[in-house]
Amino acid sequence: MASFAEQLLKAGLVDNKKVKQANHDKSKQKKVERRTGTQSVDEARLAALEMQRKNAERARELNAQRDAVATQKAIEAQIAQMVRQNRQSKGTGDIAYNFTRGNKIDRLYVSAAVKAHLTAGHLVIVCQGGTTELVPRVIADKIAERDASLVVRVNKTNTEIAADDPYAAFQIPDDLMW
Repeated sequence: MASFAEQLLKAGLVDNKKVKQANHDKSKQKKVERRTGTQSVDEARLAALEMQRKNAERARELNAQRDAVATQKAIEAQIAQMVRQNRQSKGTGDIAYNFTRGNKIDRLYVSAAVKAHLTAGHLVIVCQGGTTELVPRVIADKIAERDASLVVRVNKTNTEIAADDPYAAFQIPDDLMW
């Protein structure tokens, strides 16, 4: 294998005079190092090491970003699969069910049985990619672990009644129309 100097000569980037001068300077530097007992600092080598360190750090950052994007895509795919596999029918769609999504009030037309399940908290509204789906509460909890912003409406069922509640015997109907 040819030395670097020979490769540069073949390529025509340097001439023999420059190669001899570089070799002379190198041997002179070695003699000075032997006489004084100190080693000289090679700025080019230090700069190359620093550049290599910076490139490795940048590569690590880029890999971390790529991994984060891949993880986010995997989570989105898991959520889409859970919604697709566990979505429930909205029924015939004769009753309007209003819910809030962000700052807006949206309407979903469902059957009476589905409305009862929604108000009882057995079904949950999930919005993903502009579509509104109904999924069981267990699946909605799993989706909320991954991305809570997709779960729009969760009705909490409070079956506990305080012992000293004077109105415990009076049930409030949830189907009142105003």
